[in-house]
Amino acid sequence: MTRVGNWGRWGPADERGAINLLGPAEVRAATGLVRDGVVVPLAQPINRQTPMPSHRIAPAHFMDRDGADATRSAPFGFADDTLMLATHTGTHLDALAHVWSEDTLYNGFPSGSITSRGARHCGIDRVPPLVGRGVLLDLAATLGQLPAGREITAAELERAATDAGVELQPGDLVLLRTGWWPRAGGTATYFDGEPGPGPAAAAWLAAADIAVVGADNYAVEALPAEQFPVHRLLLRDHGVPILEGLDLEALAATGRTAFLLVISPLPLVGATASPVNPVAVL
Repeated sequence: MTRVGNWGRWGPADERGAINLLGPAEVRAATGLVRDGVVVPLAQPINRQTPMPSHRIAPAHFMDRDGADATRSAPFGFADDTLMLATHTGTHLDALAHVWSEDTLYNGFPSGSITSRGARHCGIDRVPPLVGRGVLLDLAATLGQLPAGREITAAELERAATDAGVELQPGDLVLLRTGWWPRAGGTATYFDGEPGPGPAAAAWLAAADIAVVGADNYAVEALPAEQFPVHRLLLRDHGVPILEGLDLEALAATGRTAFLLVISPLPLVGATASPVNPVAVL
């Protein structure tokens, strides 16, 4: 197997990638950041108004049993409902099976192992609940309002880290606030383009041995872009899962830049992503 990024680093059968850097020691250290006991949710709401790109199906919520179905005088009643949604809906975590290049996924697994029955390798079911040190790099505060297509550089990420008073550590869960969600969330322009890191900035993050990178935009990386180079570099080459569609406004307002972060994907066997409800614990 030709060495690419983190391929082979944790063995030829590894399907977890950079989350191997997040172990018990990192979890214990992150719990020490909890001072106030305040929990800040970071996810978009999911409903029929959740913004979705045209190539994905919008969420559909059906009540299977509601109050009109029951005899009101009965001593007991219940309601049931069904939710149908794309795994890449709203705030979600991309699995390493999401993208490939030259017919290979992360760690050299063949793209042909993804079939109509799902991903045989590197699916979201390979990602356990993630608990570790979250780091907020507030690019909107450091750089000001960022337009669509604005490519954030590695030097600018370093500057944002300096402004945050943090130094990235192996196993960190890094969140990038670009200001795009409050500016364009729910509108057509949300998917037409966005600010985000370019390939050099993504390589800087991967070199810092972070476990996950997320942002408050549609695809983390600057768009438009040819063939999603940051997705390929992070997911396919370095095995770094990508967390998309965050709402970081309430977290930014707290002024906290390092905190306990919990991200728990659904164990959807063979899926290429999972909706998540990340929470920062301050």
